[in-house]
Amino acid sequence: MDRLVSMLRAAGDPTRLRLLLLLRQAELTVSELIEIVGQSQPRVSRHLKLLGEAGLVERFKEGSWVFCRAADRGTGAELGAAIAALADPSLQESDKARLAHVRAARADAAASYFKSNAAEWERIRALHAPEKDVEAAIARRLITDERATGKIENFLDAGTGTGRMLELIAPHARRAVGIDVSPDMLAIARDRLLRGNVQNAQVRLGDTYRMPFPNGAAGTGFDVVLFHQVLHYLDDPGTAVAEAARVMTPGGRLLIADFAPHKEEFLRDEFAHRRLGFSDREVESWFAGAGLAAAGSETIAPTGDNEKLTVKLWLATAKAKSKKEAA
Repeated sequence: MDRLVSMLRAAGDPTRLRLLLLLRQAELTVSELIEIVGQSQPRVSRHLKLLGEAGLVERFKEGSWVFCRAADRGTGAELGAAIAALADPSLQESDKARLAHVRAARADAAASYFKSNAAEWERIRALHAPEKDVEAAIARRLITDERATGKIENFLDAGTGTGRMLELIAPHARRAVGIDVSPDMLAIARDRLLRGNVQNAQVRLGDTYRMPFPNGAAGTGFDVVLFHQVLHYLDDPGTAVAEAARVMTPGGRLLIADFAPHKEEFLRDEFAHRRLGFSDREVESWFAGAGLAAAGSETIAPTGDNEKLTVKLWLATAKAKSKKEAA
């Protein structure tokens, strides 16, 4: 009872109610919220602190910035949804207009970064099978395959980059999270999610070697984890796989999409690829070391004259709970 009263008190202030409704629509920085609600930094920070203590809002540090988002799980999320359903839409019109301005500024910044790097990304894409074929294979493995029964509960895109995999998988999940070590890439991913109105997905600054999540066995883990064209950038991919296994739920699935072994040395010299693809034996050794069971692979071979790289998908599953543990 005390917990509920505390949450209602936190949401009962007019400014805090505005902030809560805004943060249910988008993940925003403190400075962006100041711009939208037109109040001082100490005042907005104080309101956010009270909302956070009540479990209605979550705060995530990303370099020198702090991002805020309405709680997406638990009692805080349920109460936030109920309040949003009861709120008079006309009371939010001015805030929504300012939010649209903030989103436009963010989109311009993301577009500028993407434009400056697009040529390099397109050069790599031209070397392997069409992205649509890779995406179709990923979707089949995670969504439509006969073994992928039921809706995904919690999806993790490890090394999310531009957020394309979140955009692809989130509509089939209850909750989706992407992590990346690059704030610039996260800016692009946030813009993609905003433009696509993907409301059940969020991104976080995070290292694939030290993911900012508790052990999956505790009941708050991810039932699907994806590494899409990420592991070839890492010095120690096996450690990243083991860390993914740590945050997976019992019975969860891990999918890796990356290159088969190749000899394109320029990718190492010009694009910071640490590894020139992976063999089945190597990937399966990571699975075994992480306590995962290999569950099949798929090859997407080059088809065009200029394509030189073969894309591989490797699937693994975490050990399911025993009958005794599930009881």
